Amino acid sequence: MTPIKDMNWMQVEQYLKTDDRAVLPLGSTEQHGYLSLCVDNILPEKLAHEVAAQSGVPVFPVLPYGITPYFRGYPGSLTLRVQTYLSIVRDLLDSLYEQGFRRILIVNGHGGNTPAQGFVGEWMADHPGGRVKFHNWWNAPQTWAKVMATDPNASHASWMENFPWTRLAGVQMPDEEKAALDFDILRLLGPQELRGYLGDGNYAGKYQRSDSDMLSIWDVAVAETKALLDGGWAENVFIEKGQQQ
Repeated sequence: MTPIKDMNWMQVEQYLKTDDRAVLPLGSTEQHGYLSLCVDNILPEKLAHEVAAQSGVPVFPVLPYGITPYFRGYPGSLTLRVQTYLSIVRDLLDSLYEQGFRRILIVNGHGGNTPAQGFVGEWMADHPGGRVKFHNWWNAPQTWAKVMATDPNASHASWMENFPWTRLAGVQMPDEEKAALDFDILRLLGPQELRGYLGDGNYAGKYQRSDSDMLSIWDVAVAETKALLDGGWAENVFIEKGQQQ
């Protein structure tokens, strides 16, 4: 892998003579029940490093704060306003484009960041030749299918985010399965109300499954994400006159 932290500016300049791809992970610092507050940072950054390992594509540090106002009732959960967040994403993409990066894979680890998914279409329209893929890694088609095949009762802060690298030393997981909560109610609650309704932070499902189950899911996620990085950038698409719909 090629983390930016292990490169100097001259090496990046040399890289850009042969390739224009980059990976930008997006995360969030927020409650995940008994798991690390940085689950949504750990997973997209690790995934980005693994998928870029064979290609040498630079991986930028994860943006560790996202849009998570509903979790403000949980200590340690920090949020950005939507307009602030979109401004940050815009500035990062502008900087990458200015320096010569043209194909940018965003590996997103937090569902609350999805306003940025709509924004990238606007950004591309204003930056000729710029391509951005916004990848919600956990619910991408193949990965989500693997999760559902493993256990359909899965959600935020449950077993589906409990990997060996998101657990905390000395923290014991409850040995139970939590019934799914009503999302229609969840969406109406303020931060303190949400905490009262949600409790420990797990939305639904068991708290932990076997490492073999989790590594099988991770392998699918890596392969699915790597395919996005390696192909399908529409580099040579031209629409002839008369072919436009």
